[in-house]
Amino acid sequence: MTSSFLLDGEEVPFTPGQTVMQAASAAGKYIPHLCWHPDFSAHGSCKLCTVRIGGRFATACTVRAADGQEVENRSEELTGKRRTLLQLLFVEGNHFCPSCEKSGNCVLQATAYEMGMLSPHFDHFYPDRPVDASHPDVLLDFNRCILCELCVRASREADGKDVFALSGRGAGSHLIVNSESGRLADTDFAVTDRAAGVCPVGVILKKRVGFAVPIGQREYDAQPISQVAVAHAKEEGQ
Repeated sequence: MTSSFLLDGEEVPFTPGQTVMQAASAAGKYIPHLCWHPDFSAHGSCKLCTVRIGGRFATACTVRAADGQEVENRSEELTGKRRTLLQLLFVEGNHFCPSCEKSGNCVLQATAYEMGMLSPHFDHFYPDRPVDASHPDVLLDFNRCILCELCVRASREADGKDVFALSGRGAGSHLIVNSESGRLADTDFAVTDRAAGVCPVGVILKKRVGFAVPIGQREYDAQPISQVAVAHAKEEGQ
């Protein structure tokens, strides 16, 4: 007998041990997220995948699926909460989409469109964070970091290098490079590392390929992120 739960009233099958997010993704159902990636351990930091399970809020990337669960993902309340989280992320960093190389391929930008975010609403922080251009192949622009830790997990779990880490607490949390100098050039980081291509925003950028694909012809320019995510899930399932 197949185990399943209800996601917005639709039955979603799962295998024991899967999280709500994993099962939903495998079934072609989109739950908004920023810090979750199917290849790495769940982090649960961005809270964008928060759903209602049995009337209580929970992060879909960390909660195990259970038979008979009733999960609410699409509602005006959840969309409003997600929109507020996105607005906070936009004002806490320096995200100037029209001039950003990541525009059109940015998960943060695409998710904001998906959630109907029309303005940042809050006052901008305008942080002054460093840019590290020391590496021959990669530029780091810390101004766009959303603290998702995907680069941290990819470097540790896939590359076995521990190039990145988070430092500080609360509002003082920030991404750092694990080298004595703090420079990327003084690590064994390579442009072929998984960590080099996992950033959902524009922190980790490959040099000499900027705007090779014109804005307007990028992944999220043609389709909303919900459709792209479902299409990728189907491809991975084949």
